[in-house]
Amino acid sequence: MTGYVVRRVLWLIPVLWAVATLTFFLMHAVPGGPFTQEKTLPQSITDALNRRYNLDEPLWKQYLLYLWNLLQGDLGLSFRGDRDVSELIGRGFFVTVQLGLISFVLAAIVGVTLGIISAVNQNGPGDYAAVFFATVGASVPNFVLASFLIIIFAIKLHWFLILGWGGPIEWHDTFNASAWDVKKLVLPVISLGVVPAAYIARVTRASMLEVLRQDYVRTARAKGLAEYNVIFGHAVKNAMIPVLTVTGPIFANLVTGSFIIENVFSIPGVGRAFIDAVLRRDYAMIMGTTLFYAAIVAVANLVVDLLYAVVDPRIRYG
Repeated sequence: MTGYVVRRVLWLIPVLWAVATLTFFLMHAVPGGPFTQEKTLPQSITDALNRRYNLDEPLWKQYLLYLWNLLQGDLGLSFRGDRDVSELIGRGFFVTVQLGLISFVLAAIVGVTLGIISAVNQNGPGDYAAVFFATVGASVPNFVLASFLIIIFAIKLHWFLILGWGGPIEWHDTFNASAWDVKKLVLPVISLGVVPAAYIARVTRASMLEVLRQDYVRTARAKGLAEYNVIFGHAVKNAMIPVLTVTGPIFANLVTGSFIIENVFSIPGVGRAFIDAVLRRDYAMIMGTTLFYAAIVAVANLVVDLLYAVVDPRIRYG
């Protein structure tokens, strides 16, 4: 197991290098530059800005400088405000990770529960209700759902607020109940969590139906085990491997932020900062955020692979 983990961690190096390289050259291949504006800046100012951010150097030298700084953990300076990219990502990520974690917990609980209910009551009312939710939930984009929720529950009923984030902004406020504003938190969490919940429900249902038809489940029932023990003692655990496979990427996507939801609800997270960086052509912020996302996704996939062995003892890594 240790050797497998070491190999997978070492593989992260070429993966992140490839992501950094592709992002760098794609950004510089786009016509124009970060200081291109409708109102042209004086040439002296443009030259000074290019020197400040090494944009006056040849492309190959800019690339080598970027890799050298990256090896030292330096993601560069944002072209807006001359602030450190790592600091900006850190501040935004704390907000984004709250939104992502709460949405993931909601999606996992709702999805797994509906999937189990649907499989156990196949072709019954519970099955039809769960399949209906999974179908509709997977078909409606989160920004469309967010629009409906805003119109109904914020504008018409005035139950919730829609601008800003309802969780704490600073680390020391995380466990401070007074720092949480549920009225701002509910709608973005539901908007972000419904689609993955529907997907998890579909995967859980299919996996449970397959497991419930296995011989060892029939044997357990033939021995007189209570249905509750058959379902949760034998079927659910073995049905979780396909669910873990999809929850890994889902967790990574939710925790790294939703660009659309953060923009719709004006949440100051990484996703919103990334969109702003793209609009401003802030090279350092775009490349730093992309690399950060890639690292989160790679680590999440590694954790999922390791959880396979926890769920199913038959799985061993050499």
